[in-house]
Amino acid sequence: MTAGSVTSDKGIGLGMAFAALTLIGAVVMYAGDTQLLRAWGFGAAMIASIIGVVAIHLFWD
Repeated sequence: MTAGSVTSDKGIGLGMAFAALTLIGAVVMYAGDTQLLRAWGFGAAMIASIIGVVAIHLFWD
């Protein structure tokens, strides 16, 4: 019998959650009514994607 360790899937879960936020930001960027709303969508997509990548690397074993 081998000893094993239980790893957490927090990184994958957080990465997927922020990927969904990135997609929402991209949709707002594409379909926004005004230039300002599109800029906010772009900003949200960029920040969510950065946080998603950081979350995956933070919890990677």
